[in-house]
Amino acid sequence: MLGLRTLRSGRLAKPSAIRSSLMARGFANSVPRYQEKIMVKNPVVELDGDEMTRIIWKKIREELILPYLQLDIKYYDLGIEARDATSDKVTVDSAEAILKYGVGIKCATITPDEERVKEFKLKEMWRSPNGTIRNILGGTVFREPIILQRIPRPIPGWKNPIVIGRHAFGDQYRSTDFVAPGPGRIQLVYTPENGGEPVAMTVYDFKGKGVAMAMYNTDESIKGFAHSSFKMALSKKLPLFMSTKNTIMKKYDGRFKDIFQEIYESEYQKAFEEAGIYYEHRLIDDMVAQAIKSSGGFVWACKNYDGDVQSDILAQGFGSLGMMTSELITPDGKTVESEAAHGTVTRHYREWQKGRETSTNPVASIFAWTRGLIHRAKLDGNDALKHFCEDLEAACVEVIDTDGVMTKDLALAIHGKNMKREHWVITDVYMDAVNAKLKEKMKARKSKA
Repeated sequence: MLGLRTLRSGRLAKPSAIRSSLMARGFANSVPRYQEKIMVKNPVVELDGDEMTRIIWKKIREELILPYLQLDIKYYDLGIEARDATSDKVTVDSAEAILKYGVGIKCATITPDEERVKEFKLKEMWRSPNGTIRNILGGTVFREPIILQRIPRPIPGWKNPIVIGRHAFGDQYRSTDFVAPGPGRIQLVYTPENGGEPVAMTVYDFKGKGVAMAMYNTDESIKGFAHSSFKMALSKKLPLFMSTKNTIMKKYDGRFKDIFQEIYESEYQKAFEEAGIYYEHRLIDDMVAQAIKSSGGFVWACKNYDGDVQSDILAQGFGSLGMMTSELITPDGKTVESEAAHGTVTRHYREWQKGRETSTNPVASIFAWTRGLIHRAKLDGNDALKHFCEDLEAACVEVIDTDGVMTKDLALAIHGKNMKREHWVITDVYMDAVNAKLKEKMKARKSKA
């Protein structure tokens, strides 16, 4: 078992209590003899989460991060009960803190449905904290697979990484939808703020019951999406594709296409040509087909819904939904919020509550920490911190690929129906192996210095 329960009820102790306990035992300050703590000049914002990922998150923080880094953490509890207690103000406060300090590192959180409202006796069905944070920060969510050589790929032709940029604003995710109870007319009305004549457009004349939806986006947000995408392609030195369905939604999707093209030609084309890469717009259906046939090696800018769907296809295509990084990057590149690109693993949490062993893949949560800290290192010019993060990421991969130590989900991907108990380990064992590998790497790096 993970052995991380702090109360018999399964509830977690407050972080302050956890840290006090660790300090009393001398754990929080324990550092390998060969290694002094790496000083991190500026703070990061930590956003705690829910269920199984919260338990794993605690172990990552206390065993893979704090023993090695002298780090100022601005802590926000985004667990569902804390969000409810503050009427979700804690989510807004955490986003504002990320804007202030430039780096946010987020655990997976619950987005409540009707069943969750009943389970936690919530005041209301709170919005997705991810959506709230994205709407405050702006920017684009970039997701990239953590590539393992041992894991079979359902799309075997994908040899090189694919980075998907999901426009994290508007469209279906901030739409207004409506159930028409019977015959009637649906209209879209634009009323100019300057007092001009309203423009009314008939959407549909219902003859019976039906549904309707209105959605929007803004030039400002689309421009930010474009800048983030072009900057990511240049940083990765990979070509950029942007996909829409502008042949059908000529004005809506056409606006995306036109803004990207204008910004590319006026600000990025020369840099792309010097880097030996290029930019193209593609229809979404054509882009999906080309992506499947390709060997990978590109950045793909997707509208909000497309990015939501295609990022999961991307993760599975490379072998595992649990092996994916997720970074929200603002258009100016100065602010990053990194998170695990999966949910709270409720099924495993229920098993853990019963005292049963669990084998939950922690890699994406570990990479949430490293990717956020890499951005902190970039902002601060802290090479030691950057190298630490690179060593921790390499340790996660090598323990699986080289040593064959992995959680159950990855073993199942390799062995399928032939998987046996000896093919996988519980979460604690995997993370202890990562920690041991990390110490080896840091010791080797120090000896070369």
